[in-house]
Amino acid sequence: MPTFDVTLEADLVEVRNALDQANREVSTRFDFKGSDARIEHKDRELTVFADDDFKLGQVRDVMLSKFAKRGVDVRFLDYGEPQKMGGDKIKQVITVRHGLSGEVAKRVVKLIKESKIKVQSSIQGDAVRVTGTKRDDLQAAISLVKEKVTDLPLTFGNFRD
Repeated sequence: MPTFDVTLEADLVEVRNALDQANREVSTRFDFKGSDARIEHKDRELTVFADDDFKLGQVRDVMLSKFAKRGVDVRFLDYGEPQKMGGDKIKQVITVRHGLSGEVAKRVVKLIKESKIKVQSSIQGDAVRVTGTKRDDLQAAISLVKEKVTDLPLTFGNFRD
């Protein structure tokens, strides 16, 4: 029976490459001379450090431009609130989304069920598995989800016949 999975997964190698490029640019730019502006990352958590709100915004802009050049969708990023550190320093934690949250998975399943396409969808951990008897129905389900869910960069993989 043909199946495919709907997931939310960023290419972490490209994320790391984009962050390395952004850190290199921040360290060489004239307007950041003498400041402690940088981006640190651990697994799926990025921490942006800067001297003030303005420089924090500029470091984020550099990071987003490098993400765009590397082909990483910025909709993977979930921004936390900027936090004051000692003195004038400020930091912001940004998480890279991975896996469908419960509410998004339920929204995808509900969308597929309401469409009356002859497929079944079920939540499998942090993904949604869609099964059907015909490949055309599965392709219709993929196009429907791509059209209706535009706020997240969903990936469609594990397509099996």
